[in-house]
Amino acid sequence: MVDFLPSRNARFTIPNCLLSHSEVDQIRKSKEIDESLSREKTFAEKKVILLLGAGESGKSTFLKQMRIIHGQDFDQRAKEEFRDTIYSNVIKGIRVLVDAREKLHIPWGDPDNLVHGETVMAFDTSSSMMAKGMVETKVFMNFLPSIRALWQDSGIQNAYDRRREFQLGEPVKYFLDNVDKLGELDYLPTQKDILLARKPTKGIYEYDFETENVPFKMVDLGGQRSERKRWFECFYGITSILFLVSSSEYDQVLMEDRQTNRLSESLNIFETIVNHRVFADVSIILFLNKTDLLEEKVEKVSIKDYFPEFTGDPHKLLDVQTFLVECFRNKCQAHWRELPYHHFTTAINTENIRLVFRDVKDTILYDNLNSYHHCIGY
Repeated sequence: MVDFLPSRNARFTIPNCLLSHSEVDQIRKSKEIDESLSREKTFAEKKVILLLGAGESGKSTFLKQMRIIHGQDFDQRAKEEFRDTIYSNVIKGIRVLVDAREKLHIPWGDPDNLVHGETVMAFDTSSSMMAKGMVETKVFMNFLPSIRALWQDSGIQNAYDRRREFQLGEPVKYFLDNVDKLGELDYLPTQKDILLARKPTKGIYEYDFETENVPFKMVDLGGQRSERKRWFECFYGITSILFLVSSSEYDQVLMEDRQTNRLSESLNIFETIVNHRVFADVSIILFLNKTDLLEEKVEKVSIKDYFPEFTGDPHKLLDVQTFLVECFRNKCQAHWRELPYHHFTTAINTENIRLVFRDVKDTILYDNLNSYHHCIGY
């Protein structure tokens, strides 16, 4: 006769009739503790947040803010890389303005600046550094006198005032206004400079951080049309989606086709995301970003010229913001989808993002906890 010994991990259920009342009570309490620990472990798992939205909506800026807010400042090497990105932004920006001045038939303020215009238009954009969206300091310094002269020309300033008619990065004016600072030999970008530095996101960027003992992973995905196919690689196992919209772009068109209204593009993307079954249990939070630029724009440009259905005062910020919120809420057609939370944000304002993310974090954790309670029948 062979005795079979139980394996170390074998589990046996002892009939209650063979146990005393105190032993049964101990087993019950132990089981409750195990279940509680299991729930806490699940709840403490990393919260994965996707940043979605069209190009130029502010996703990368928001990710930079997360790094700043959670104490991971940019080191010397990172600042040097951002400096090269800023130099690239400036050269690309001034070239766009020179080209736009000519196409819009705006005369030079000073005809002598024609030479400076030819100088910057002769810049070699095919270099490997430019392909990475970067320009070395020594190269930038060679073009600095021409950049300075061109930005002071009234013809270039007039072209800038008509920037709605062509594609120009929003931070260009800030950097051109501070071009003397950029030309200092020991220049390193400040936090504001870094937040405004623009390099299109290609691929997937992640940032891990922890707040109040809860781990988060934030994922930034490129918003240009060519990058959106990558979104589907990240559509599973996520906790929440932050959908960013550039609220000030209601009068602008996409860089990709130069025809589609940028706000309409954001509305179409949002409609696809918010009604997709794969996100049925995912909280979606809407960030109507670039409030500072929207406030400036409503004073000059009527949203009614681009969205005739608008019925409020086109020069009143609150009326325009209310309209924008309703536009996005009207895209929520799925019967199981609650209307998303929304926030008006300015991604380059660290304090604004700090306060907004505090509310977002509480919303995410609250929704997450409710979903667990629902799953276990609370």
